[in-house]
Amino acid sequence: MHRSGTSLITNWLFHCGLQVGERLVGASEGNKEGHYEDVEFLRIHEEILAGNGYPPTGLIHHKPIQVSEYQLEKLKAILKVKEQHFDQWGWKEPRTCLFLYVYRELIPGAKYLVIMRDYAAVVNSLLKRDFDVLDNAYSHRSFFTRLKWKLFRKNRKRKKLYRKNAADYLEVWIDYNEHILNMIGDIPEKDYLVVNYSLLEMRDSDVFSFLTNEWGFRLTYFPFIKVYKKALISAKNDIDPLIKDQGLIDKAKELEDRFRSYMLIV
Repeated sequence: MHRSGTSLITNWLFHCGLQVGERLVGASEGNKEGHYEDVEFLRIHEEILAGNGYPPTGLIHHKPIQVSEYQLEKLKAILKVKEQHFDQWGWKEPRTCLFLYVYRELIPGAKYLVIMRDYAAVVNSLLKRDFDVLDNAYSHRSFFTRLKWKLFRKNRKRKKLYRKNAADYLEVWIDYNEHILNMIGDIPEKDYLVVNYSLLEMRDSDVFSFLTNEWGFRLTYFPFIKVYKKALISAKNDIDPLIKDQGLIDKAKELEDRFRSYMLIV
């Protein structure tokens, strides 16, 4: 799922020697250390979403997605080039969650490193990113506009934005993670590893050992702590009061419990 620490973890795997893409999406306001996202997969996913009339962010939920024959052939071509040039490789791109049914057919022997981050932290991060964009826009206004924003409007606008978008982002979290859980429930246990995002700082050697010993990747250990910058991790606040539909919260907690049942490293 978006904002689940996948950029950070792919950054770590990159430093361990995994090929994660020839062209990677760079840093941005919402991801200062870089996204470590393969541009080729990002562009084709955005193209498919746009072709279905959806926003390229992929922040959608419970929407049918059609992949055209032309787009399917483009995906096959991307995968063929990767296979021809690299004997071990991978990619990170959150929208991949929406197309797992396609990739299962195209790469039947793929291994899946699943990063689970709790719903409150993810929704908070998405909301904070939205507000930071707005806040940054005001930093370029006139002095008196900035002063009025800081003293009178900023906190009120933040609360309004959070109330408006929290439930929608929670539904996105639910949908993405349902896609993941449905997939790992249908593939052999040996083909996936589910990791709690919050444990990587302390258990990176266990994950590295699994990737190298169980899956046979030839990597060189690089301490996760060297790429982990705690100051860049958004704080987790209680979002439950922002959600009017208790059923959404119950569903999210149920999915978190299901993820825990799949975790080998806890």
